[in-house]
Amino acid sequence: MLNIYKMSPQSRELKQSEAMEKGCWINLENPSDKELEEVSRTTGVSEDMLKAALDEEERARIETEDGNTLIIVDIPIIDESADWYVYSTLPLGIITNENFFITVCLRETTVLGDFMKGRVRNFDANKRTRFIYQILYVNAVKYLHCLKQIDKTSMRVQQTLHRSMKNKELIQLLDLEKALVYFSTSLNSNQIVIDRLRVMSAVKHYEEDDDILDDVIVENKQAIEMATIYRDIMSGTMDAFASVISNNQNIVMKFLAAITIILTIPTIVASLWGMNVGVPFGDTLWGFWAVVGIILVITVPVLIVMIKKKMF
Repeated sequence: MLNIYKMSPQSRELKQSEAMEKGCWINLENPSDKELEEVSRTTGVSEDMLKAALDEEERARIETEDGNTLIIVDIPIIDESADWYVYSTLPLGIITNENFFITVCLRETTVLGDFMKGRVRNFDANKRTRFIYQILYVNAVKYLHCLKQIDKTSMRVQQTLHRSMKNKELIQLLDLEKALVYFSTSLNSNQIVIDRLRVMSAVKHYEEDDDILDDVIVENKQAIEMATIYRDIMSGTMDAFASVISNNQNIVMKFLAAITIILTIPTIVASLWGMNVGVPFGDTLWGFWAVVGIILVITVPVLIVMIKKKMF
């Protein structure tokens, strides 16, 4: 999908445009080959540069080529499965040159959606350096929001697991742990991009935008710390639940073993009296009760010993 936006000089509001004019913002969401070719022809940006962010495994980086600057950062995404949300990351490409500002992503993202809906203060599409910083800032805030949601989901799943060990909750915890690994890796890669962006001469820097960049660094580092802490907690939680599951299995096996021993005693004694051989009390009327008595005499002490050893 190809969308073109331009800042209205009168109202300072973002308006959609039909033509790719100088100074416009071009947003590509899972674009077709035809759209990529059209944008490349109009803006002078190579198709390879436009396609860079369309690879899900593309790493965060900055590069310049023929007056075009490409910035790739990882953004958080949320997919809704049957029963819960799955968190992951996706590359977002930002390309600037003298005349155009281009963003490229495989799917619609709330990071850019906030700009389109006018939710970002002091936003001006014509101020490209500030626009880049604001995208990075909104991205870091989105990470923090997702991390808080992951923590809340983790606490809810853990409470469920305390009541009943089910594969569904364990799989959900594994998904959350995997998301935290993705987030931690992406945030560290984004931090490298931010640090390089700060000293890069290809991007013009303005003093009035320094505060935004400082906020970006603070928010991103906070997100890195939160992701690291939550990942460590999640890893410890998974290890603890693995130990609990193993311990519960041992308890069940011990209980079944004790029950088997108790049931084996009457079986052995009764089988002895059921053989076609002469046995004591076999020809008396109270032989049955004698057998029951012998079973109780053997079983009760064994049962008492097992109870004292906490096998039940």
